[in-house]
Amino acid sequence: MNKERAYHSDPDILGGTLVFKGTRVPVQSLFDHLKAGDSIEDYLAGFPSVKRSQVLAVLKEMESEVLAHA
Repeated sequence: MNKERAYHSDPDILGGTLVFKGTRVPVQSLFDHLKAGDSIEDYLAGFPSVKRSQVLAVLKEMESEVLAHA
């Protein structure tokens, strides 16, 4: 099953940095904000081009990845 991801990498966008699809917002920015204590709502307010569903999809994928190694 090939599920479409909420992010992608394109050498023409920020030199290939992982960004949320349809944006120029690096996925790393989500983790930076969460580590700093910001809520998802705070993050989305600062990056209106990122959809809540994209954030949740990234977090779900990371959760699955971590739990697969438990």
